[in-house]
Amino acid sequence: MQPVRVVSLTCSNTEIVAALGASDRLVAVDDHSDWPADVDRLPRVGPDLGIDLDAVEALAPDLVLASLTVPGHERIVEGLEARGLPFVAPEPTCLADVARDVRDIGRALGLAARGEALAAELDAAFAPVAPSADPARVVVEWWPKPVYVPGRQSWVTDLLALAGGVNPFGDREAKSFALAPEEACEAGIEAVVVSWCGVPASRYRTDVVRRRPGWEAVPAVRDGRIATIPECFLGRPGPRLVEGLAALKAVVADVMTARELR
Repeated sequence: MQPVRVVSLTCSNTEIVAALGASDRLVAVDDHSDWPADVDRLPRVGPDLGIDLDAVEALAPDLVLASLTVPGHERIVEGLEARGLPFVAPEPTCLADVARDVRDIGRALGLAARGEALAAELDAAFAPVAPSADPARVVVEWWPKPVYVPGRQSWVTDLLALAGGVNPFGDREAKSFALAPEEACEAGIEAVVVSWCGVPASRYRTDVVRRRPGWEAVPAVRDGRIATIPECFLGRPGPRLVEGLAALKAVVADVMTARELR
């Protein structure tokens, strides 16, 4: 029997369900889910790290969509397991995993064909490209203080490569980590992308990066190449990463133009 009562505990899962054409099955979502617009009609069960498990259980869901990408959310997953609630908890660390998770969620919803079709679209959008001989060195910033950036186990590292750039910290064995000022100065960062998690894009402040102590010698700061890309296009492992890739390509193109003008 297909699950008809679904609770989504993260934005990325909510957006995958919507892209599969199954929004009508959602009976509740987390506090941060904001796309598509029709999720505004749904009850909220708390922020991703503070999910009200009693409220989730009271909804008698056929399926709960959790996540293991959000640090600390594993406690929520453990709570679901302890209550015997049926759940799926994706843990993507690369773009191939995102397509895999779309397929898995499609199957869990009894919509395998739709999941396969959507995953195939993502595979096509993220098809490998020949690496640049001298890629732009771009850092995506998840949080400003302390500065958190993605490491090797992040789909953003893949996105940057497809955009013609490189994550200077893409060899760091981590999903994300706190970046020290001296590391930033030594990395030759040519552009910084502000994509703060959980913060509305309207509240992104590039001056926070420009005035950051110890970052004066970072090329991106020195030359004023600080861009903003809403976290919904980079930090949510789902269909809207396609828009994030397009935005990163524009950042890389700006770096390449600046090189030519030197």
